[in-house]
Amino acid sequence: MITLNLDHLGLKDGERVLDLGCGRGRHLHALYWHERALDVTGLDLDFADLGAAIDGFFELPPPPETPPRSAVFSVGDAGRLPFADASFDVVICCEVLEHLPDVDAALAEITRVLKPGGRFALSVPRYWPEKICWKLSTEYHNTPGGHVRIFKDGELRRRVEDQGYRFYRRHWAHALHSPYWWLQCALWEKRETSGFIKAYRKLLEWDLLSAPRLTRWSEKALNPVLGKSVALYFEKAQA
Repeated sequence: MITLNLDHLGLKDGERVLDLGCGRGRHLHALYWHERALDVTGLDLDFADLGAAIDGFFELPPPPETPPRSAVFSVGDAGRLPFADASFDVVICCEVLEHLPDVDAALAEITRVLKPGGRFALSVPRYWPEKICWKLSTEYHNTPGGHVRIFKDGELRRRVEDQGYRFYRRHWAHALHSPYWWLQCALWEKRETSGFIKAYRKLLEWDLLSAPRLTRWSEKALNPVLGKSVALYFEKAQA
């Protein structure tokens, strides 16, 4: 399930791309198998998730041999990235910032490792669907490793722009997932046994695997209103 639109990143053969907080590798895999031959790096603090991301490379068919491409993995903290200054042409950070105790430290590190003129894309839970989740369940946002803040996208945009970026695009994603998470929160104690939640999960899994036109068109139409995530795209100022 991809949140960012990789076509909005202006990717070019040979560019270095960092997936910061890559998790189990959904964007990392998409970047590695992209039509452009990229050198991708996935970084995450969770060993188990990073292991699953690595395993995913062996479960998919090999990419074209030419032009060459590479994948590197690293365990690390978003506030102290283990990379040299201006190491990457592109940095993506999807559904990560809402988990971090120090967002400004992470943004400063992203700025440090991104080349002048490089592109930075992020996604976070959208304000109002996330606010409903918090209202419905205290446990939802008190779970260890869970969400510690809610962003308004305008405020987050200005926060990034203050680091020396030009904002150039916004979109929303995963409208069909908002009601699913509201159900999870409303039925938090029964979320593992609820037949209604299980049925909705099967619908989402079917949609992910089959991508039928009806649900794809429905979600595209609903995203501006109901999208669970907001994605923002920036370009770093030239030196």
